[in-house]
Amino acid sequence: MTQFPAGCLTGTVVLDASRVLAGPFAGQLLGDHGAEVIKVESFDGDDTRGYGPPFVNGTAPYFLGLNRNKQDLGLDLSGPEGMALLFELLGQVDVFIENFKLSTWKKWGVDDLSDLNRRFPRLVHCRVSGFGETGEFGGLPGYDAALQAISGLMAVNGPPDIDACRIGIPIVDTCTGMYGAMGILLALLERNRSGRGQQVEVTLYDTAIAMLHPHASNVLNGGRASRTGNGHPNIVPYDLFPTATVPLFLAVGNDRQFRTLCTELGIEALGTDPLYRTNRDRVMNRETLRAALLPPLSKLDGMPLFQRLMELGVPCAPVLTVDEALALDHTATREMVVELDGYKGPGIAVKLDRTPGSVRRAPPTIGAHSREVLARFGLDPDRIAALAEARVVK
Repeated sequence: MTQFPAGCLTGTVVLDASRVLAGPFAGQLLGDHGAEVIKVESFDGDDTRGYGPPFVNGTAPYFLGLNRNKQDLGLDLSGPEGMALLFELLGQVDVFIENFKLSTWKKWGVDDLSDLNRRFPRLVHCRVSGFGETGEFGGLPGYDAALQAISGLMAVNGPPDIDACRIGIPIVDTCTGMYGAMGILLALLERNRSGRGQQVEVTLYDTAIAMLHPHASNVLNGGRASRTGNGHPNIVPYDLFPTATVPLFLAVGNDRQFRTLCTELGIEALGTDPLYRTNRDRVMNRETLRAALLPPLSKLDGMPLFQRLMELGVPCAPVLTVDEALALDHTATREMVVELDGYKGPGIAVKLDRTPGSVRRAPPTIGAHSREVLARFGLDPDRIAALAEARVVK
């Protein structure tokens, strides 16, 4: 049997009753670093199991990408027996992640979610929602693209001559999951001092607003948030340029890098031209600068130029497809593709040298570990069999 290193969250027990993306991703991040994560799933399963094609043995990769390193407890929460069992388990776990509607909680007899922490004083309860429960939009459902739209993220994405454009990944959901995991870790750290848990609230709306840098900071301090396409509102040249082969993104962050770029392109005088000498100058004259850079770039092979510029300390990169990026030797060297028991997914981004994360479990089927999980929480075989017979658990 494969031996995995003990992750930094080994011994932390997480009940993940969330669905779709943000909550499950938070749970997976904790599981990657050693937490014992138990996914509580309805008999119908998480919606994302059907978010395909493609499918792997009937399950969409969308689900597989968010639910590794978890055991699965199939639990029917529509009746009192299922809810009673959920509360029984909450008394024995460290973390509870959920994204149920407040109306659902009220239907279950919980009118005030702070009751959970009064009942389970050491519990870290992470609640994920679209807009939160307060304010003008409180209680409304939230979906990634809709939050990109209402937050302003969509308005600043894409070329200026087209309509607002959705960012091509569910970035609000993903970042909400990251914030959720961060909040859980903060609460666990504080619990070490106080002995008390607390509620951690993350919302897609709050996350989307928090992600608006530098546009929000610009607007709040007298500037504007304009759509600049691949260009950067505050840094120039920070944009995509054609070459003779592949498109190349130049990410020139300071004046030295700009002068080095100009020298390498054979237009050294441009680096000290008063119109472009400093970043402030270049931002004010971005269009004429772009016009000056296009001719020399269009004559060069983008891949060798990328390598030369990076060696000289000028940040840039070719535009690759997802397939090409996943196939890079560097991706393999960084262990950013993992495989386990037929599962394939992206690797673990946070690398700890003494207590590294690991992928120990492939994403589970519905109820795959119900009996094992319930036994782990002290239920005897007869009771487990009765719960299964009554269709409370699967």
